Amino acid sequence: MCNDYRLMTDVASIVEDFAELKIKIRFGEGTPNLEAREDIKITDVGPIVRAIDGVPDEAELVQRRWSWPGPNKRPVYNFRSEGREFNSRCLILADGFYEFTDPKDPSKKRKDKWLFTKKDEPIFCIAGIWRNTPEVGQAFTMLTMAPGPDIATYHDRQIVILERNAWTDWLNPSVSAKSLLKPLPVGTLSVEHVG
Repeated sequence: MCNDYRLMTDVASIVEDFAELKIKIRFGEGTPNLEAREDIKITDVGPIVRAIDGVPDEAELVQRRWSWPGPNKRPVYNFRSEGREFNSRCLILADGFYEFTDPKDPSKKRKDKWLFTKKDEPIFCIAGIWRNTPEVGQAFTMLTMAPGPDIATYHDRQIVILERNAWTDWLNPSVSAKSLLKPLPVGTLSVEHVG
């Protein structure tokens, strides 16, 4: 499953993308200094967008830890979405994510690394949930599902990438999660071998 993703986009571009969807981004904790990052890994801090209680058409961008400690103390960085509804939803900002496969070259010790990006869109949003934990404070995790056609040959599960027109609905817990969590159509994602 996804344990590494990328965000190379600046705050101004993110705000602009959300403005096109009529969502005003607020910075209740101050405008974050988002540096371009090739690799955001489990337990790193990453930017998320979440609803502001009782304020339609506005959302806040904050930085939070990716994963919270599970019952066995292992990080919960992916969370199965099937058959569930979620209240504390967030949008995880990304412009790429990685999957890893066994190396094609048997002499290679490391797994092959594949970068997935969304065609014709500079950023995309991964469906996430967040919670407050005594151990690490507020943290988020990525929702997963059965793989869509662009990912099935690389992994038997995938993170949920929301279509741009579903971002607003994902931030509204009165909209059923089940209606929004579906694989992207074939050919939506580009894949590139990067390591």
